[in-house]
Amino acid sequence: MDTFGVVSASPAGRTEATVDSICAGLARAARARYNGGTFGVSARRAGEPSAHPFSSTDIEREGGSAVWEAAESAGVTPEVDLDDPDLEFFVDCREDEAFVFLEKRPGPGGLPLGTQDPVVALLSGGIDSPVAAWELMKRGVPVVPLYAGLGDYGGVDNQARALSTTERLAEYAPGRDVRLRFAPAGDAIADIADTVEAGRMVVVRRFMFQVAAAVAEDHGAVGIVTGESVGQKSSQTTANLAVSGEAVDLPVHRPLLTVDKTDIARLAEDIGTFRESTIAAGCERLAPDYPETRARLSDVEEREPDDLRERARAVAARVDVLGDETDGELAEGETA
Repeated sequence: MDTFGVVSASPAGRTEATVDSICAGLARAARARYNGGTFGVSARRAGEPSAHPFSSTDIEREGGSAVWEAAESAGVTPEVDLDDPDLEFFVDCREDEAFVFLEKRPGPGGLPLGTQDPVVALLSGGIDSPVAAWELMKRGVPVVPLYAGLGDYGGVDNQARALSTTERLAEYAPGRDVRLRFAPAGDAIADIADTVEAGRMVVVRRFMFQVAAAVAEDHGAVGIVTGESVGQKSSQTTANLAVSGEAVDLPVHRPLLTVDKTDIARLAEDIGTFRESTIAAGCERLAPDYPETRARLSDVEEREPDDLRERARAVAARVDVLGDETDGELAEGETA
């Protein structure tokens, strides 16, 4: 079950909100599912106290007797364990009706999607960024997925992986536009690689954030989400995160900031984005031989191109939607 805001769901039998009807429902459930071992009855009663002449404890006591008698009549030897039963019978009694069920199927929890304003999700095609986007979606935040093409510095499968993981994220948001946006950034990235050595990856991140901020403006988004985690890459030291985040006025959300890679990978498997995200990212070819790990804002601003923000806006103006009627125009050197 993939609906955000749902903690659990249970297939249930409906009965009238009376002890006799509830007990009859429990007896039917016992005859169908109880084959021995320990059992328990857990009841919850909702509504005004005057709605029922009985308590949840009364339901558990009378319901337990009903299960016991149904088991004995079926030739099963019953045994009660209220702390850790092998089979637990649940009762949810409302004012006008009651529900009997035997299992709770977990949902993702969180908040219903759309209860928050949207953010732009920078997707690299790797493991981390789709998980970060999912974490924001779980808190009710719609995402605008954005993949910035790296041109000659992009891996052959990066775009395809970003598209595939976006399609999986879209399954958690039925009825919403979660198509991948493609930003043709290859030419700008090549210029950065040619002109910036020290602090190159920080400049690239700043450029990506500026592209994302321009896209956010077009989509009414109020922030950016990335899969960055402290120390995972040279551009993700605390010093470098501070400098890269300063490039935009929008908040940069990093839900994986302190999460270990193994835990991120485990969550990617759980949400279904891991398989398409496991090839090494091609942007590793972009890193200089000696990456900057403690960048200073003044140094980075001095080294980066003067027209970086203008170029970011120009790239954002050429953003295309992938997975629609058109497949998007790739930047020179970008491979689909």
